[in-house]
Amino acid sequence: MMTREEAQAIYRAGEETVVRILLELDRKVQELTVRMDASERRVKQLEDQLAKNSRNSSKPPSTDGFKKPEPKSLREKSARPSGGQPGHAGQTLARVENPDQVELHRVERCECCGRTLTSRPPDGVEKRQIHDLPPLRLIVTEHQAEMKHCPCGHTNKAAFPEGVNAPAQYGPGVKAAAVYLKNYQFLPYERTCELMGDFFGCAMSEGTLANLIGECHERLEAPVQQIKEQITGTPVAQFDESGSRVENKLWWIHVASTANATYYDIHPKRGSEALDDIGILPHYAGRAIHDFWKPYFGYECAHGLCNAHHLRELIFVHEQHRQDWADTMIDFLLEIKAEVARTRPTAHSLTKTQLRAFEDRYQIILDEGYVQNPLTPAPVSRKRGRRKKTKPRNLLERLDGHRREALAFMYDFDVPFDNNLSERDIRMMKVQQKISGMFRSQAGAKAFCRIRSYISTARKNALGALNAITRIFAGNPFVPAANV
Repeated sequence: MMTREEAQAIYRAGEETVVRILLELDRKVQELTVRMDASERRVKQLEDQLAKNSRNSSKPPSTDGFKKPEPKSLREKSARPSGGQPGHAGQTLARVENPDQVELHRVERCECCGRTLTSRPPDGVEKRQIHDLPPLRLIVTEHQAEMKHCPCGHTNKAAFPEGVNAPAQYGPGVKAAAVYLKNYQFLPYERTCELMGDFFGCAMSEGTLANLIGECHERLEAPVQQIKEQITGTPVAQFDESGSRVENKLWWIHVASTANATYYDIHPKRGSEALDDIGILPHYAGRAIHDFWKPYFGYECAHGLCNAHHLRELIFVHEQHRQDWADTMIDFLLEIKAEVARTRPTAHSLTKTQLRAFEDRYQIILDEGYVQNPLTPAPVSRKRGRRKKTKPRNLLERLDGHRREALAFMYDFDVPFDNNLSERDIRMMKVQQKISGMFRSQAGAKAFCRIRSYISTARKNALGALNAITRIFAGNPFVPAANV
């Protein structure tokens, strides 16, 4: 028969076993909970990634694929109807008073009776004009320099005009047309040469075209340096960057833009090393408008943030995370933008009362956002480094910590609401990549950026691209007026 002590020992052993089992189960539950939380966060990240498109993020429209986002512009609707407005000058092809040539089509016989009408004068003439291109060919100008022998024995020869250096060479018009097609219309080398041959009977080789671009690049050194210096001295400038490929390696095209000037440069780095080498921001004392890329904040100038980026991110937070504060912030930012546009023609700034009211409302929206996005306590065994935060929380903290930069357009009417000017300028470089592909050499990439800086600046000053390029080879390049 089992003694009492033996029975108690067995009971205690069973109790300890149960406790061990329960502890083991609790440990497994905790592990599964951690894994499930991690899986949920990963699923959310993937859902967020799939939900991003050109309307709610900074992704370009080309990445949207066949499933395009539903059009939903943030622009205010205009009361004007689509199409041409009353009083708008039409573009209908008009007849000219003095045509270059006239072809008279005579009436020989009567269509009814067959009687001859050759000697009868016309009772009237109906006119129709055909506008067409003349035969396209090169005009060859031969320069002849006289040589005369003086009785003293010296031989004298007249001087050729400046730039006439070879027995046969291309003139400024041909050079400008070739550079225009390559650097403005973005045609590849082969197609540019083909077009020059087809249109003008000018069978140009790719090597010759490369030499013309090199000559243009050298002639523009001083003018583009002046453009760069003018941007450095402006009170407000916009900055952006985008990837490009040079010799099959990732490089970065950087742009600095104002309303009247553009400066491009290309560098193997994206960050501060590139910005230092380019040399605008290290000496810039105005306000730099950009998209919150951190290296820009390494410079001591004033800053302004692109609210077009903010609007897209707020759309994402509202639609993907179902947070109403983001939708409220969208309406609020657009309301300030509209008020600034309404006030600008008659005043230099909003009133102090308006500014205080907008600042108070801004804080109320942020407070609402923080309620919806509390900061979760860090786990005890948290790894070293910054705490992981959600995208809505990161956006909130950016709008909070950089409110003066986000609302800079409200305080200073010279500051734009967004960074769209530099984005439009950088977009043309992406168009070049889609048409012509990567740059085959670093020298070619540098030349393209310098020539494109000049062309973009000329067009911002109402000078046509072909005219501007022709002036380069004629020795009279365009330079914008100071204080752009």
